[in-house]
Amino acid sequence: MENNEIKCSMVVVIVNKGFSETLMDVARANGATGGTILSGRGTGGEKAQKFFAMSLQEEKEVVLILVKEEIRADLMRALAREFGLDSPGRGIVFSVPVDEAIGLTFVPFSE
Repeated sequence: MENNEIKCSMVVVIVNKGFSETLMDVARANGATGGTILSGRGTGGEKAQKFFAMSLQEEKEVVLILVKEEIRADLMRALAREFGLDSPGRGIVFSVPVDEAIGLTFVPFSE
């Protein structure tokens, strides 16, 4: 590893629509500097509702948070506590390693 290389992971959180802003507040309080929020919808067969013969899926938000490896586990635990499957956000949290990233600067979040 080069001296200026930073090991990082992408924490991915999928929550019900409307929870991503609060989720990012918790993420920032646990060391994240920002994230990307994507809109989506679930495709779970048993949860899909029918309305006039149309299938309705629950809207989701996918939050991608790139973090230094040393804060990944603590961040994931904090997010799972607040937004896990037993919460109103009904979220799942997982991470994937990031082999390379270019153009990133991890700047401490300050209010």
